[in-house]
Amino acid sequence: MPRFKYVAMDSKGAETQGVLDAENQSQAISIIRSKGFFPTKVSDMGGAASATAASADSKAKSVSASVSRQGKGGNKLLHMFGGTVKPKNLMVFTRQLATLIDAGLPLLKGLRILLKQEKNAALREALNGMGESVEGGGTFSEALGQYPKIFDKLFVNMVRAGEAGGVLEVVLQRLAEFMEKAERIKNRIKSAMIYPVVVLVAAIGILVFLLVNVIPKFAEIFKDLLGGQSLPALTQFVINMSDAIKNRWLVILIVIGAGVVGFNLAKQTTKGRMLMDRFKLHVPIFGDLFRKTAVGRFTRTLGTLMTSGVPVLQALNIVRDTAGNDVIARAIQVVHDAVKEGDSMAAPLGSTGVFPDMVVSMVDVGEETGALPEMLMKVADNYDDEVDTAVEGLTSVIEPIMIVLLAVIIGTIVISMFVPLISIIGQMSQ
Repeated sequence: MPRFKYVAMDSKGAETQGVLDAENQSQAISIIRSKGFFPTKVSDMGGAASATAASADSKAKSVSASVSRQGKGGNKLLHMFGGTVKPKNLMVFTRQLATLIDAGLPLLKGLRILLKQEKNAALREALNGMGESVEGGGTFSEALGQYPKIFDKLFVNMVRAGEAGGVLEVVLQRLAEFMEKAERIKNRIKSAMIYPVVVLVAAIGILVFLLVNVIPKFAEIFKDLLGGQSLPALTQFVINMSDAIKNRWLVILIVIGAGVVGFNLAKQTTKGRMLMDRFKLHVPIFGDLFRKTAVGRFTRTLGTLMTSGVPVLQALNIVRDTAGNDVIARAIQVVHDAVKEGDSMAAPLGSTGVFPDMVVSMVDVGEETGALPEMLMKVADNYDDEVDTAVEGLTSVIEPIMIVLLAVIIGTIVISMFVPLISIIGQMSQ
């Protein structure tokens, strides 16, 4: 009988390794799960086996290799050009698969049905590969893990927990709901930013038009009528800006381009990302919205993972990797290290200074009552409502600010041109 070496996580998230005998990989995974472990890697060590078992194992390996080649290098052009899946498509796929499994269809048949109706090329490729992997004896979570650009760690680990607990359809339903709420919040924030961006673009367009076409004509008039007299400082500043944009536009574009490249390079460094993420959380007007969004994402992701049966340490690792903000990720790492040492979650949460007191108190209550996942979901729902309110308030505040900003820019240019004109008219009347 073949021997399998495995790596698994226990209920507390600690890693354990071992060796066992099984007829095939699928049976080995079942044995590991029956011991209360969550397998993360199961590999064949070789050994005697019947012709049937060897044939099945060979088939599984060939399918796995085929899927691996397909996922990593089989269709490079697809991955390079358009090999992406929009969140909406992934959300629809997840909900449909959950519905099919809940209706009693086997997982493999559900994947085949969705493959027939899927139009996205990248998702079709993934569905085909996952179907072959599952048919060859692999688990669904292992098949998902072969497409990391489509299915992130959160998705894969929740599915792994659902398989271990026999509640795959429930976990998929929760994943679909999680993605729907995340996408809804993202769309609301995008909608709130449309008006400010339009006004800002209009202001820049008007400003450039005035500086390039109108101000130079005023400069010629002043030069002819004032006879070399000095201009007011504001007027001279505007004329100098006009001259720079009109005659040195290439240099300005190069400087702007260099600034953008330097900024992007700085963001790729650990220190640069940390500074930028810290600035996001403290920037006026928008900082509160960024913080509420990050806290809501943290609590909902952690609550969803724990509700699905993922061990708390493993869940904290996943939340840290999907936080989207280095300041929040570092705070989660502090919590993870404290929990690993046997401490509660509430105390280190409060010590980081990142999470509001209300979140810390709710987590403390959840730990004391043994209902931490449910409490985290309640906190997430509350912060979703606060994000909605913040977005509405932000929209009402930004509109007048942008109008005033546009008025100040145009008004400054107009005043700078009229001050010398008033002086010229006064001299002519004398």
